[in-house]
Amino acid sequence: MAGLIPFNRKYAAALPTGFEDFYNVLDDFFTGGTEIRRSLAKDTFKIDVEETPEEFKIHAELPGVRKEEIALELIEGKLTISVKKEENVEEEKKNYIHRERRLNSMARSIYLGDVKAEGIKAGLEDGILTISVEKEQKTNKAISIEIR
Repeated sequence: MAGLIPFNRKYAAALPTGFEDFYNVLDDFFTGGTEIRRSLAKDTFKIDVEETPEEFKIHAELPGVRKEEIALELIEGKLTISVKKEENVEEEKKNYIHRERRLNSMARSIYLGDVKAEGIKAGLEDGILTISVEKEQKTNKAISIEIR
């Protein structure tokens, strides 16, 4: 079912099925004929993951986000960065009140593998969230198994 409604015309053009015009009609209908294009790259925040022998360093671009709006969670080696940003604008003029509200929520998860749950460091500076996660040093103990 997801293949019936593409995100944009590029996707529809990549599928030579003979239904390109149908996809274009659906796009025009659901976007109201405007040139609004949805892009998954713009709907979330960008992250970079750097690996050293001792740790992982994660950098997430979060411009305009305060640290109170960020939640970090590590469960079984999977780090989740969640952002919940709420904006309220109130404008009072003469006999009316104009209010606008917007709630943005997004999350990214990264599987890091064997890492230490304690000692994770995170800091937010100039719209860049930096997280340092130490690797769990596993010892490879080889054992001999006797065959009977």
